[in-house]
Amino acid sequence: MAQVYFATARVGKWKYDDSMPGKLERLLKKADLGTYFEKKEWVAVKTHFGSDGAHRIVRPTFLRKIADGLKAVGARPFVTDTVRILGLDYLEVANYNGINHLSVGVPVILADGIFGHDNLMVRAGEILGEIAVAAAIYDVPAMVVCSHVKGHIQAGYAGAIKNLAMGAVSSTHRHCGWKCGRGAMHATGEGKLVWDAEKCTFCFQCQEICPLECINFADGEMRYDNEKCWRCGRCARVCPSDGLELPGDDTLFMRSLAEAAAAVLTTFQPKKVLYVNFLTEIQPECDCMPAAEVPIMQDLGILVTDDIVAVEQASIDMLLKAKPLPQSLAQDMGVKDGDDILMKLHNKHYHIQIEEAVRLGIGSREYELIMLE
Repeated sequence: MAQVYFATARVGKWKYDDSMPGKLERLLKKADLGTYFEKKEWVAVKTHFGSDGAHRIVRPTFLRKIADGLKAVGARPFVTDTVRILGLDYLEVANYNGINHLSVGVPVILADGIFGHDNLMVRAGEILGEIAVAAAIYDVPAMVVCSHVKGHIQAGYAGAIKNLAMGAVSSTHRHCGWKCGRGAMHATGEGKLVWDAEKCTFCFQCQEICPLECINFADGEMRYDNEKCWRCGRCARVCPSDGLELPGDDTLFMRSLAEAAAAVLTTFQPKKVLYVNFLTEIQPECDCMPAAEVPIMQDLGILVTDDIVAVEQASIDMLLKAKPLPQSLAQDMGVKDGDDILMKLHNKHYHIQIEEAVRLGIGSREYELIMLE
């Protein structure tokens, strides 16, 4: 049974040790980083850099504490994510979201290079076949996965599994394109965009949000570059009239998330990956979007463990006990106390990704919750 260490977001005493950064320091000491990471060992601190307008990510303060904790045991950490928009632009996004070498105290890199093509194919299973794992994550011997827990329009729930599945896998592969990257999870079959001219209001939001400038409207019709497209799905998500659709299967998507996460973990030896879930600023959507909604529930705290399934199950168990916040999307949709907030918001059976992860043998839903004193 996995031991999951938990620190509440509530402040018990007005002193540094009871602040969130102070509690994270104490959690990392409880977890005993020295038992996982060796002196001079490179350690990837995997996080999400956010987006232009999406600022509710794991705060640089927390990344700094994790980097400092790793350096204290002699390890050599770096903070990383994979290309989600054009690489140099994404590093600028990280910078103005506060993530840079000065704020976190260690190098900040793109795990799959500035073009997103530095990756290696890894066997993934019956759904994905093979998947393009970012080279720096493939090669590094150890990792700390820092996940911002939140909702997700397709997965319902996004935590450590999605962070690894989407964030440690490249958008595309040099030769087989999106079909070997995270686009293979977003879409089924050919995954070709479907445009409904009758529903389209020509607001051009899809064109504006496309990270690769694939979409244009010429002669009153939507056209996009099918070969260049990453299948990220942002265009369909922002369409206010349901005039654009990226065909997909939610069940297959969630199963493929677990499959991709499992594939990433095959590149590590046992007990070389630690998971830190931040149940803070819990918004309804992914940090990839061009804006951040107000939180739908109150900050709950931080969880640390070495079992990816246990950290997800513990996170979900806490979310299920949370109350919807007023003046949020949860209130807009009539979510009541006692409701499963994420299920009410997205109507996705998000537990499928957890069940698939258990089936694949990468963790256990059984855990012992150890509260930080």
